[in-house]
Amino acid sequence: MSAKVRGRLCWRWRRNPLKRRSDVVEAWVALVAGLVMAVGGTAAGVATAAAVEQPLLAQRAERHSVPARLLEDAPAATPRADGSRADRVPAEVRWKAPDGTVHTGVAQVREGRAAGMSTVVWIDARGRLVHEPLTQQEADSRAALTGATAATGVCLVTLAGRRVVRWRLDRGRAAQWERAWAEVEPRWSSRGG
Repeated sequence: MSAKVRGRLCWRWRRNPLKRRSDVVEAWVALVAGLVMAVGGTAAGVATAAAVEQPLLAQRAERHSVPARLLEDAPAATPRADGSRADRVPAEVRWKAPDGTVHTGVAQVREGRAAGMSTVVWIDARGRLVHEPLTQQEADSRAALTGATAATGVCLVTLAGRRVVRWRLDRGRAAQWERAWAEVEPRWSSRGG
């Protein structure tokens, strides 16, 4: 880093008879904001990602797939607003729970399947129908996205706080300038005229 660049970055920390208290406050606020964004944003992102991923992985461990029989023909999928078609539709199925009891319910199955065909459904430990859990990759992606959002939120709040402090400091500096000018201007203008 050249001396010129270093001087530009560190001017508020150097000794200077013209340096105001507000300049020092602004420098400290900028330093603290940078640290909060670097450390706090990272910590918030990692903690949030872990908090989101843990229940998703637990959900994956608690749910398992079992074979089921269709009790009715699965209807054809209806077109979506974007023109695509869903590959799964609701249909009534029968399955056996881990305790051996037989259950029936409505599950999402592939479209166009006939009654009596086998399919796979997802159940919890009690044998109740549940949605298929996210894959490891989907859970990782969701956790990463949520963590990144949390980190970004911390950084944006920190930047907004720094901006508010700087706005207040600028207002104070403008008021000081007005007071100083009100004191000096009469002497200065009488000298010229």
